[in-house]
Amino acid sequence: MLLIKNGKIYTMAGEVIENGCILVQDGKIVEVAPHIDAPADAEVIDAGGRMVIPGMIDAHCHLGMWETAIGFEGDDGNEMTSPVTAQLRAIDGINPMDKSFQEALEGGVTTACTGPGSANVIGGTFVAMKTYGDRVDDMIIKEPVAMKCAFGENPKRVYNAQKKLPTTRMGTAAVIREALMKAKRYLAAIEQAGDDMSKLPAFDMQSEALLPVLRKEIPLKAHAHRADAIFTSIRVAREFAVNITLDHCTEGHLIAHHLAKEGLPAIVGPSFGHRTKYELINKTFDTPGILQRAGVKVAICTDSPVNPLESLPLMAGMAAAAGMDRMEALKAITINAAEIIGIADRVGSLEPGKDADIVIYDGHPFQVEGKTWKVLVDGEVVFSRE
Repeated sequence: MLLIKNGKIYTMAGEVIENGCILVQDGKIVEVAPHIDAPADAEVIDAGGRMVIPGMIDAHCHLGMWETAIGFEGDDGNEMTSPVTAQLRAIDGINPMDKSFQEALEGGVTTACTGPGSANVIGGTFVAMKTYGDRVDDMIIKEPVAMKCAFGENPKRVYNAQKKLPTTRMGTAAVIREALMKAKRYLAAIEQAGDDMSKLPAFDMQSEALLPVLRKEIPLKAHAHRADAIFTSIRVAREFAVNITLDHCTEGHLIAHHLAKEGLPAIVGPSFGHRTKYELINKTFDTPGILQRAGVKVAICTDSPVNPLESLPLMAGMAAAAGMDRMEALKAITINAAEIIGIADRVGSLEPGKDADIVIYDGHPFQVEGKTWKVLVDGEVVFSRE
C-alpha cells in the first residue's frame, strides 16, 4: 500500500485538491481526498506541495516502431509493399527496449497510442500501451485500439514512386472504399452462414482485420492534415457508418465550426518543427485552442519520432501560450486523450479504480524548467529524480 500526501492534485475529474492525498493499493487508486490517514503498513511519499497529475498520454505516435539512431534495421513503421495492409499489428513491430521508452517515462508520459505510419492507405492496427516494461504483451492497455488509415500526400507519394494505385487523392479514397466494401461483404457472408461452417467465406486476413471497424469496436484513425483530406475522411466514414478520429487535423482551425457540428474528436499535432510539405503550410499552435473553444474534444500528440514523447507537455504548453485554456491543454494530454482512444476506464485521471499512473512535478509541466520528480506506473515508482 502507498500513500502520496501533501500534493496539489489535478485529478482531471473535478476540482484541484490542495494538499491532497492519494491512496494506492495493488497498482490501483483506492482513494483521492484532502486528507487520508496513512495505513500502518503504507509506504508514504510526501509530495511537498508539488503538482500531482495523471500520467500523460500521447494519443498518436509511433513509439518503438522507428528505433533510435539505427536506420533501416530499426525502421518498422511502414510496410510499403501494398497500399492496404489492414492485417498488420503494431505489437509485432514495437521494440520496448528502445531508449525512447525510458525517455518518455522520465518525461512523465506513461501511456502511448502507437502504431503504423502513413505510407499506406490502410496501415494496420494501433495499440495503447504503457511506456514502462520490457515485453509488449505485458504493457498493453488495449489492443487493437484503432485501425490506421491515411489521406493526403503520403500514400500518393509512396505509390506514385511504385507506379501503382493510389497516385491521387481520389485514388486514396477509392482504395479505402474498396477495402471497406470488401470487408462489408465478407461480414455479410459470415453472418449469413451462421453456424454452418461449410457456408463461411474463404478466409481473408485483410477483411478479417477490418471487421472490428465495421462493428464499431474500434475507429478508423485517420491521418489527415489538409481541410479537404479531413472532409474526405469524414465522408468515407459516413458512407460505411464507422467511427473515426481525426489525427493531425492540421487545418482543423480553418474548419472548426464544421468539425464541432460533426461531433468528432481531433488529435492535433505535431505542432513543433518545420512545414516540410505543402499540406503543413497552415500548421500553427493556435489549432488546439480554436478547436476546443468551438466545442471539439481535443487531444495533443507528438507523432513521435517526429517529436520525442517527452516534448508532449511542452506542446500542450505552447497551445496554452497560443490561447488554449491551461486546464483544457492539460486535459488534452491526459483525460481527453484517454477518452478519445477508448482507455479512460484505466488511465487519464486520478480516480478510484483506475491504474495508479501518477506524475509528481517540480514546477509545472508546461514550463521549460518544470521537471518530473517522481513517476509511478501501476503504483510502482519507476523514476525518481532524487
